[in-house]
Amino acid sequence: MTYLSRVRINPLRQQSRQLLTNPRAMHSHVCAAVPATPDTERQLWRLDTDNPHRPQLIALTRSKPDWTHLVEAAGWPAADDGKPWVADYTPLLAQLAIGREFAFRLTANPVQNVPRPPERTVQDGTDPRPQDKPRPSVRTGHRTAAHQLNWLLKRTEKYGFQIPAARTDPGLEILPLDNSTAAPDVRILRRDRLSFTKAKRRHVVLHVATFQGRLQVTDTDLLTRALLNGIGPAKAYGCGLLTLAPLAGR
Repeated sequence: MTYLSRVRINPLRQQSRQLLTNPRAMHSHVCAAVPATPDTERQLWRLDTDNPHRPQLIALTRSKPDWTHLVEAAGWPAADDGKPWVADYTPLLAQLAIGREFAFRLTANPVQNVPRPPERTVQDGTDPRPQDKPRPSVRTGHRTAAHQLNWLLKRTEKYGFQIPAARTDPGLEILPLDNSTAAPDVRILRRDRLSFTKAKRRHVVLHVATFQGRLQVTDTDLLTRALLNGIGPAKAYGCGLLTLAPLAGR
């Protein structure tokens, strides 16, 4: 069974400020909510900060979670609406059908692989790598809104959905993908540069974008896998969780 959770975070508490700015710290609290270890059960999560006074942690876990530790450390333990919301994810998955449309939200880490710069010897400045040996690539994050949006649009097919044309032009610049000129029904709500330190004092920088819009199901199996396993890299740091909401009257 899979569970979707929503936990309200109190941004004025001291520990909350660390959790809201350090994805590694929040990841450890998400892992602590389930009895399974991270190497046997992957958790997906993201922070929704539409209202900066009431940020929310959204998490997807295979085991039923216990958020008591997070509420006591960074939530609203005595408030009427401070209790976490936890729901079985199965009914939502059962609604997936080819052609059906949903509202969606996704925080992702759009990246690209670029060739690693050639290595040079001190003596003659030549690359010592054999010519027949492939040069490893380097993963770098997309930094512009247009490239981040196109990163998503190029991958929708393999995740079992498409983004229909917008009923009104959102005015967001996109790069040309094909001969179509219709603007897709998606917008970028937020773009962030996350910077933090992980194990062995390794510095990590992530360029992330939060997408919101309307999608249409094209393959229920592929979309189910995307919902359960996430989209793109940096899943441990609040990226990859795709959530759906039924559209009114659909």
